[in-house]
Amino acid sequence: MTDINTNGLKPSGDPAVATGSSRRDFLRDQLAASATVVGGWAMATNASASQAEPSAGSSDDQPLRIALVGCGGRGTGAANDTLTINENIQLVAVADLDMSKCEQKRTLISKRHREKVAIRDDKMYAGLDAYKRVLDDPEIDLVLLTTSPGFRPYHIAEAVEAGKHVFAEKPTCVDPAGYRVCLAAHEKAVANKTAIVTGTQYRRQTNYIEAVNKIREGAIGEIVSATSRYCSNGIWHKVRKDGMSDLDFQLDNWMHFIWLSGDQITEQAVHNIDAMNWVMGAPPESAFGCGGRFTRPDDSEMWDSMSIDYQYPGNRILSFTCRQIPGATGDNGNVVYGTEAIMHIGAGSTGSRIVDRSGKELWSCKGSIADAYKQEHKDLVDSIRSGNPIVELKQTAESSLTAVMGRMAAYTGKQVDWNFVTERSKLDLFPKNLTSTSEITSPGYAIPGKTKLV
Repeated sequence: MTDINTNGLKPSGDPAVATGSSRRDFLRDQLAASATVVGGWAMATNASASQAEPSAGSSDDQPLRIALVGCGGRGTGAANDTLTINENIQLVAVADLDMSKCEQKRTLISKRHREKVAIRDDKMYAGLDAYKRVLDDPEIDLVLLTTSPGFRPYHIAEAVEAGKHVFAEKPTCVDPAGYRVCLAAHEKAVANKTAIVTGTQYRRQTNYIEAVNKIREGAIGEIVSATSRYCSNGIWHKVRKDGMSDLDFQLDNWMHFIWLSGDQITEQAVHNIDAMNWVMGAPPESAFGCGGRFTRPDDSEMWDSMSIDYQYPGNRILSFTCRQIPGATGDNGNVVYGTEAIMHIGAGSTGSRIVDRSGKELWSCKGSIADAYKQEHKDLVDSIRSGNPIVELKQTAESSLTAVMGRMAAYTGKQVDWNFVTERSKLDLFPKNLTSTSEITSPGYAIPGKTKLV
């Protein structure tokens, strides 16, 4: 997916939202993040929370009622995809920091899907607690969470607790603390029978599915190693407006601040990392990497390139590279080297193919990314209606944390292993007690050897 600006919604200081912050603080204080403790946290929240039942609208005779949280480009795309492919659904609410964006999206989406949009004026929520108003609305069955990624784990967790079905854009976390929140939310969604489908569309793209099946069948022999690249050009950056607070500027430029985006490797390149975790059948055991910055604006925390060696079980190495540098050659795709042949899995709609050592093509398969974007929403709605909700948060959280592990290795100049990031890391980038008046000073960009492994 290309970079499209979205708008982050954040917890506010009002009493209704403070509950979500206390849950996050409780999780942070309880864990070094073992699965046992995560499960304990899930049980604790089950005992103390409102015990909301899954929303209505899951039968075929009434529309499934949907709300969009985050009215940026990705939110528009998600709403359009689900309204295009699904019948008997209605978009009934929108939420964003800015009311004008709510109004714009209502107008835009209504033009394309007039019969499936029924957003009253009082169902447009704006401000710091806009997402909370959506979750408190008993008329809403399914929420599309498309804000900036730093908020994603906490929005998902609160949505599950409120009994809502969820579509969550990727990545689902930008640090180990968020990963643990996702694990607990996954388990609670399974227990509550609320669906969670994520924006990892390659998992539903024909040529990716067939490529993984071929690999599983032994068509390339045993996997030896792989390469993956997500190399693109520059991205957007907004000039700071007069009078902007640090917080407002960071929210407006969310891609450039690590607590909001997780850097390119997490925010964008997680698509390829997720595909490689799928191919390998598990997350990697460790990461070692490097990178730097040459073209980013002075006020950006992002690097513009990273190269990570991921070691997977069986001593299989993935050489992964991502970069966003204007004028540089782009390359996006994955190559899996087997003992018998080589699998090429292209990004976008470029398809997949197997070649032998001489380059002769042995097999190929086409795929449409546009169809995959829609299929994830059809699968989600179909699972809700069938009473067998899909819950796939854990696999996307693992892929997101794989990207985070690579970033941590590159930023610190250290080798980082899976056990550390899942069980011992204390890294929690989300600001505590965030309100509209919070003062957030950027720590600047990471420098290997100086930036500590936390």
